[in-house]
Amino acid sequence: MTNAVITGTGLYTPEHAIDNDTLVAAFNAWVDRENTHHADAIARGDREPLAYSSSEFIVKASGIHSRYVLDAKGILDPERMRPCLPQRRNDEMSIQGEMGVAAARAALDRARVDPAEIDMLIVACSNLERPYPAMAVELQAALGTGGYAFDMNVACSSATFAIEAANNAIASGSIQRALIVSPEVCSAHLNFRDRDSHFIFGDACTAMVIEARDQVRADIGYEILGTRLLTRFSNAIRNNAGFLNRVTDSDPLAQDKLFVQEGRRVFKEVCPLVAQLITEHLETLRLSGNDLDRLWLHQANRHMNDLIARKVLGFGPSESQAPVILDRYANTSSAGSIIAFHLHRDDLPPGALGVICSFGAGYSAGNVIVRRMNE
Repeated sequence: MTNAVITGTGLYTPEHAIDNDTLVAAFNAWVDRENTHHADAIARGDREPLAYSSSEFIVKASGIHSRYVLDAKGILDPERMRPCLPQRRNDEMSIQGEMGVAAARAALDRARVDPAEIDMLIVACSNLERPYPAMAVELQAALGTGGYAFDMNVACSSATFAIEAANNAIASGSIQRALIVSPEVCSAHLNFRDRDSHFIFGDACTAMVIEARDQVRADIGYEILGTRLLTRFSNAIRNNAGFLNRVTDSDPLAQDKLFVQEGRRVFKEVCPLVAQLITEHLETLRLSGNDLDRLWLHQANRHMNDLIARKVLGFGPSESQAPVILDRYANTSSAGSIIAFHLHRDDLPPGALGVICSFGAGYSAGNVIVRRMNE
């Protein structure tokens, strides 16, 4: 069996950032407009007035202070309240392809790998721009990678599930190098008119190069000691957008065609599930939370991360032990834990142990235990 190593990581961050105050101002302007429009119904008691949002509410609920998006203007327009991303021609590079190229090139450079040396390319994210042709095959052509490419979607756990696929392919000897790209355009499936969720998501793209240990050239690499995946069906997080919408005559702009969740239920059910997954996975490798130097957790909610880390470590984590990036990136779905890894991996000493963990809709959860290689 050949051990796999994460050698290169890359990150594409959109140029537009929206802080909480700016987002709240746009949301509250829309609330004023709606309440004015329905003033008579509200006065009769036939309709409840919509409530304002606030920066304090957002920070208390999630720990999010800002987010990056592909388009801010459309989101902040009370008449529109969604990104404005014009459709591209078939002969133009797709939006996710463009994001993916930027992140992938950075990861390849970091790994000192030529694109032609890649044997497998996976585009793993929560929402794909189109069903086919595969985004991964488009990216393969744009980058000039070898081998084969395919798309996969396990919502917020897509990247960690892809790591296991790459790890297994390398361990079996069928490939030597894989590239995983996670272009998350989360702002496109977020309902910016929903007070309980309008602040949750941001956009970003990550990339990872994973190689057989005997192929590594990079200065810093993290050997994959083990992976473990879990799925359990739940409707607590859902998005009903799909190609059947047109034949069922459903409204493509209906609330359920966007991100919806039961937040309190998700918190109550997912936190113990993930903590148990990590703990039991560590035990199979004769490790415990005390052996971990860092947890790169899914960046959805600060309170969830704190609780999971406490359950695994046995105490409240420091910023160094469980880095937080959602304060400025918000929830970027499958890219979140990889952003945390990308930004907080170089300072650990050789031999340090860490966990990359993601969790979300499905329910799904993916856990990857890694150790920094000796230089």
